Amino acid sequence: MTDAAHDTHRPPGDGSAGLPGDDPLPRRVPVFAVVGLALLMFSLDGTSVATALTTISGDLGADLAWTGWVVTVAAVGQILALPLGGWLSDRFGGRRMFLAGVTAFTVMSALSALSPSIGVLIACRLVQGLAGGVMLPAANGIVAHQFGRDRDRALALFTSVFPIGAILGPLVGGLVLTTWTWHGIFLVNVPIGILLVAVGLALVDDPPHRRTARIDAAGIALLVLTLLATMLTITRLGSPASGPGWTVLAGVVALVAGAVFVRHTRRRPDAVVPVHLLAGRGLGIMNVTNVVFGAVVIGFSATLPLYAQVRYDLPAFVAGALLTGRAIGTIVTSAVAVALLRRLGFRPLLLGGLVAVVAGLVVTAVTPLFGGPTVWLLAGSTLLGLGTGLSGPAANNAGMHLVPDEVAAVSGLRIMFRQMGGIAAVSVLTAAVTAADDPGLAAGVAYGVLAAALAAVGLAAARIPNRRGRW
Repeated sequence: MTDAAHDTHRPPGDGSAGLPGDDPLPRRVPVFAVVGLALLMFSLDGTSVATALTTISGDLGADLAWTGWVVTVAAVGQILALPLGGWLSDRFGGRRMFLAGVTAFTVMSALSALSPSIGVLIACRLVQGLAGGVMLPAANGIVAHQFGRDRDRALALFTSVFPIGAILGPLVGGLVLTTWTWHGIFLVNVPIGILLVAVGLALVDDPPHRRTARIDAAGIALLVLTLLATMLTITRLGSPASGPGWTVLAGVVALVAGAVFVRHTRRRPDAVVPVHLLAGRGLGIMNVTNVVFGAVVIGFSATLPLYAQVRYDLPAFVAGALLTGRAIGTIVTSAVAVALLRRLGFRPLLLGGLVAVVAGLVVTAVTPLFGGPTVWLLAGSTLLGLGTGLSGPAANNAGMHLVPDEVAAVSGLRIMFRQMGGIAAVSVLTAAVTAADDPGLAAGVAYGVLAAALAAVGLAAARIPNRRGRW
C-alpha cells in the first residue's frame, strides 16, 4: 500500500505521515525501554505479591481475608486513578506524571516492605495502585509522542508486557520468598524505580499537552464516588455472606452518582472525563467491548485454576500451570498483530481474536472430547491466549484511531474499563462457584455466559469503521 493510499484511511485530526512533527524521534528506543520496564515492574508487582499472602498473614498476625486486600486494594487504587491519570497527563504533561507515578510507586514499595501491620501495608498498597493508575496513561502518551506515525506498532507492543509479567510474577515472587522474605518482594522495586527516575529525567521528553488553570473538582469527586460505589457493589455481590441491604445501597449510590457525573460532563467543556470519550465516535462500543473483554481475560485467569480443581480434581500445581498456555499464546500472537495492523487494520484482527477467545471459553466449559482434562483445558487456555494476543493490540489501536489526539486519556479509560470488568467477573464467578451444589458445572456455565456476551459485543464492534496504514 502506498503512502497516498494510507492517507485515505487516516482518521480526522491525525497527523500526516509526511509532516516533520509526526516523525519518530531519535531517542524513541531507549525511551520505550524505560517506559516498558516501568510497566513490567508494575505488572510483576501485582502478580508476585499474591504468592506471599499466607506468609504475610502469619508474619503480621492478620487473618487471610484482610490479607487478601493487599492485592485487591492495589487494583481498586489503579482503577480510581486511571481516568484521572489521563486527564492529568493531558494538562500537566505526560513526562511529569510518569515520573511522579514511578517515584510514588517506588517510595510506597519501600514503605510496604517496612510495614509493621496489615493496616499500614494495605494503605501503602492503595497508594501504589493510585501511582500505577497515574503512570499507565502517561506512559502511553509518551510512547505515542516518541514514535510519531509509528505509534500504532509501538503501543501495540505494550500488550505483551502484562502477559510477560503474569508469567514471571509468580516465579519471581516464589524465588524471592524462598531465598529471602516477603519484604524482598517489595524491596526489589526500589533500585529499579530509582534507576527509572534517573534515566527518565535524562531521556524522556514531554509530549504536547493542553494546559488549564481550572481543575474539575466536582467532576473528580463524582467520578471517585461513582467508582468507589461501583467497586463496593461488585465486591459485595461476590461475597455470599454479604447482606443485601448494604449491597443495594451501594448500587443505588453508584447509579445516582454515575448519572450526575454524566450530566456534569455534558455541561462542562473541560470535564475530567469528556463525554465524547465515553460514548462519541464509536468509543461507546469500544468501552463496552473493553468491559466484557476484561471480564473474560481477567476472570478466566483468576478462576481457571479453581475451575480445574473443583470440576476435574487436578492438583493445584497442574491447575496453575494451565495459565502458561494463555500467557504464551498471547505473547506469540501479539507480535503477529503488531506486524499486521497496518496491512489489515484493527477490525479483522479484533474480530478474529474475539472469535478465538470465544472458542477458547467454549472449549474450557464443555466436557473434554480427547486427551483428558489437563490437555483439554490447556488447549482451551492456549486458544484463548492466541485470541487475546490478536484482539488486544487491535482493541488498543481502535480507540486511539478514533481519538488520535487524546491517547493518554483514552488509554486510561480503556484499562479502567477492562479492570472493572475483570473484578466484576471474578466476584460473580467466585460467588457462583461458592453457592452452587455443583461448583464445577456452575463455573462451566459461567464461562459459557461470558462467551455469549463477548460474541454479542464483537458483533457490535464490527460496525466500527476499519483503519489501515500509518496514523
